[in-house]
Amino acid sequence: MSSKIGLKHIQAIAPYVGGRPISEVAREYGLDENNIVKLASNENPLGMPKSAQEAMLKAAADLGRYPDSNGFELKNVLSDRLGVPADWITLGNGSNDILELAARAVAQSGDDIIFSRHAFAVYPLAAQAVGARAIEVAPTESYGHDLPAMLAAVKASGDKAKLVFVANPNNPTGSYLSAKEIEEFLTALPAHVVVVLDEAYNEYLAPEQRYDAIAWVKRFPNMILSRSFSKAYGLAGLRIGYGVAQPALTDLLNRIRQPFNVNSLAQAAAIAAFQDHAFLKQGFELNRAGFTQLTQAFDEMGLTYLPSAGNFVLVKVGDDDSAGARINLALLKRGIIVRPVGNYGLPQWLRISIGLPEENAAFISALRSILISE
Repeated sequence: MSSKIGLKHIQAIAPYVGGRPISEVAREYGLDENNIVKLASNENPLGMPKSAQEAMLKAAADLGRYPDSNGFELKNVLSDRLGVPADWITLGNGSNDILELAARAVAQSGDDIIFSRHAFAVYPLAAQAVGARAIEVAPTESYGHDLPAMLAAVKASGDKAKLVFVANPNNPTGSYLSAKEIEEFLTALPAHVVVVLDEAYNEYLAPEQRYDAIAWVKRFPNMILSRSFSKAYGLAGLRIGYGVAQPALTDLLNRIRQPFNVNSLAQAAAIAAFQDHAFLKQGFELNRAGFTQLTQAFDEMGLTYLPSAGNFVLVKVGDDDSAGARINLALLKRGIIVRPVGNYGLPQWLRISIGLPEENAAFISALRSILISE
């Protein structure tokens, strides 16, 4: 009898590794948690909005009861703003949950799931988890999605192609696709292939970059729009996101999602945060200023970085393939947590989440000191 337990395609999965917690870094390097700066996980540096905190505390009085499995109130708030029926909405334990549900709903062993290289690490994991073949398409020269090449990969797969993941903005590169590019891709995509448009960072798009993705959901029955409350809304620790799709797809997602997959505190906080326009505006403006602060420093240091439409910047910190890991370790020892992206095939780069001005300044100072000493 084999000593290995479990299916081979599950054994082959390398578990997702998130940004390192402050407490862990403090223990490992003997640092004071209060002096550590975390710019690793694209979290909102403003934290949770006060409106959401108050709503969550009020909901805590009823935690002896199960949450509303259907998320009636939250779905109605989303429905009113988005202009779609409530039964077009699926709530998830983070938008990550929506991505995995999509893979489970439409793909299985023998099928193909297509995504871009240097895109969110969960895409290949979702493919592996259902036993599908993960097809990674080379990006453009600017590290963005090459949609024509992805369409060619879909057509080459034929009937085996079942799902395509498209992130806009993309994590970890920050690349942006225009409305024209996305619409042309959706129009050309075969009807039997489901596309997930992953918009976890949608709220950080500049006004001139924004488009009406809901209109595409209404037009294309094979599209799922995925969004998150973890980033701009400051609810990362509560794990809540949502998907929007026409009823045929939404029905599939709801058949396989876990009952009560979104807890009562998360639902209450999301209702409040979604309606807190002042908080969203403050976060957007802080992010724009932080991007300028970081990139001006990178320019001064002569570092290459990618333009970003998200709340992070990808910066190249050396020419050798050990550069990212080496500089990351040096930063950790100084109490600065950023994100090495060697697992994304970018070993020379680091992804820096945009923080508060003083957090950005601490990182810049530490990085400058490290590079001078090299």
